[in-house]
Amino acid sequence: MAVSHVREALDGAGLLSWARTCRTDLELRRAEIDALNVFPIADSDTGTNLLATVRAAVAAAERAVPGAAGADLAAHTDPAARTDPAARTDPAARTDPVTGNGPCAGVDLAAGVDQAAGDDPSAHLVAQALARGATIGARGNSGIILSQVLRGIAEAVVDGPLTGERLRTALHRAAVLVRTGLSAPVEGTILTVLERAAVAAAESADPSLPTVARSAADGAARALNETPAQLGVLRAAGVVDAGARGLVVLLDCLVAQICGEAPARHSYTRDHEDDGPRRSSGDERASGGDVDHHDQSSDPHFEVMYVIAQADETAAGALRDRLAVLGDSVVVVGDGDHTWSAHVHCRDAGAAIEAGLAIGTVTGIRIESFAVTAPHGASHEDHRDRAVAVPHGNGHHDLAVPAQRPDGLADRGILAVASGAAAARLFEDAGAVVLHGDRQLDTTALLTAIRAMPHREVLVLPNGALPAQELVAAGVAARDGSRDVLLLPSASMVQGLAALAVHDRGRIAVDDAFAMSEAAATTRWGALRAARVRALTMVGMCSPGDGLGLVGHDVVVIDPDVVGAGRILLDRMLGLGGELVTLLMGADAGPELGAVLADHVTAGFPGVEVVVYSGGQQADLVQIGVE
Repeated sequence: MAVSHVREALDGAGLLSWARTCRTDLELRRAEIDALNVFPIADSDTGTNLLATVRAAVAAAERAVPGAAGADLAAHTDPAARTDPAARTDPAARTDPVTGNGPCAGVDLAAGVDQAAGDDPSAHLVAQALARGATIGARGNSGIILSQVLRGIAEAVVDGPLTGERLRTALHRAAVLVRTGLSAPVEGTILTVLERAAVAAAESADPSLPTVARSAADGAARALNETPAQLGVLRAAGVVDAGARGLVVLLDCLVAQICGEAPARHSYTRDHEDDGPRRSSGDERASGGDVDHHDQSSDPHFEVMYVIAQADETAAGALRDRLAVLGDSVVVVGDGDHTWSAHVHCRDAGAAIEAGLAIGTVTGIRIESFAVTAPHGASHEDHRDRAVAVPHGNGHHDLAVPAQRPDGLADRGILAVASGAAAARLFEDAGAVVLHGDRQLDTTALLTAIRAMPHREVLVLPNGALPAQELVAAGVAARDGSRDVLLLPSASMVQGLAALAVHDRGRIAVDDAFAMSEAAATTRWGALRAARVRALTMVGMCSPGDGLGLVGHDVVVIDPDVVGAGRILLDRMLGLGGELVTLLMGADAGPELGAVLADHVTAGFPGVEVVVYSGGQQADLVQIGVE
């Protein structure tokens, strides 16, 4: 590239363009980095976590800078950037690849950041927004550590653009922040490589920005190749640290932004045969103890992450100490403005969340469950079952819990959520403990009910009372050394009744839960309702009094006559086959509605059995289950 494109300083536009280039390059390198994860749990997501964190950072900066979301700000100051596709805004990048939600949905990431006027944002404005976005949207240890690199830059450019001296300051500050934020730093990880990059930048003879940036990137690359000699698990696998590989990508992108060309690096894969290691490994647990003498009995079951607002350094330090008692891989770092991101691997996710609640307002909770199958001494093959986000409520619900098991067949109980007195009796008659869901239900009420169960094994039939994410979070928080909790996929009461019909306490819990889950999943469910207001649905506009037929949560039928809507709905649901139809009648259903719908099924679908129950639920005139 022409020498004229070499920059001696980066302003806000240049920093945002760099962040966008990082996003693009991490997209290209994600599979490579994901495949390199071995320490200490091989979950193959380091590249994904780094990418998600950078996406959150870029989205925050674009929100903080007027007009940034629609165009690359670097184009205002650097004509060459107008032809660089890597610097363009990627709207899709604002969507989480796994949840479909924006990385910082519902959070004003520009809050607390000084606004800049015009098309020339300050370096501090952009860097502070990048750091805040990364802190709030961080994924995994690697993402949290990356947020501190951005925070270091933000603190270094308070008084002007990024220069060589300020880059030195930024890297040194980031290394200090990361080491401070880790409960048990381990050498041979991204931490080591970041510190080596900071030393290389400080020792650069030429203080200009291009030279300092190149020195930092090259120093990081050399340190990356040395990580196997520092960490036994990397050496055994013949790999380097995956998070550190991601850091090298970011520093190389910075060189490209400043000098117009990125350093040439080889891909770190198992097939690489030169002097460097063959494959990168995981940073995802940049703290964690002696992995060469790994004790599988201490393996954490869950990765817990959340954001804490309005906490100070002292409180954050106390949280770090408390999480270190509960588990390992502890990181607690901040954005410099009273917002903190916490990460821990532990067996008691509920206790980890409660530790955060003790020091501030907790949001953005994520709990991921590990299923480790590798034998002692082998590399762990880890599968994440499901990633969740947990809101907290304050509900008070009555629960009738038996003082002891109703029989001696098995130490297992069923907790079912039911709306309507008659529906509650149906579940109670089948042997379930009922949590009444007529009022608004939240995770606190469900968690209290689970903990009140006097059984060692608890199977939960939520019956559509709460979103899946909140259900899983309550289940995770309820599990402890004396109780196993399994949440079954019943999205309605008719699915819950189908599951309860095959319940057998004589089976082991896993087999029983499987049979019940299968019964719920194979029961198609719908509902008949009367429209209360004029509204637009996916099949058109409805008016008050219209009959609405739903399959699952989607309106598929609108008819001026409620009974007519019910008949059409049954025809559609039975069009795919069925042997048994369950009609659970609501509190507002007329005395003849059940009989009319049952007669319709009998006349139109010979051989299909129909069962009509009184439910008493308020929301639905009829809940319909087809098995």
